[in-house]
Amino acid sequence: MKNGDVQQHVLAFVLKRFPLARRRNVNESYELLDNGIIDSLGVLDLVSMLQKDFKIAIEDDELTPDNFNSVARIAAFVDAKL
Repeated sequence: MKNGDVQQHVLAFVLKRFPLARRRNVNESYELLDNGIIDSLGVLDLVSMLQKDFKIAIEDDELTPDNFNSVARIAAFVDAKL
């Protein structure tokens, strides 16, 4: 799967799962954690989806803002895992 496809998949999930993301017109570079779009429970939902949909394992020490603060960063993280 290409990075653009990963980004679109993650963005669609974020917009569907988190109503505040829809209200704020979140895009690929919008800071999800810093702006309160996703909280710690939201990160767990996101991790669950990523593991299931992309068949990757995500370790606890990988759950960092560097990897999860925007759709673009999430997509780059997933791309690196693939």
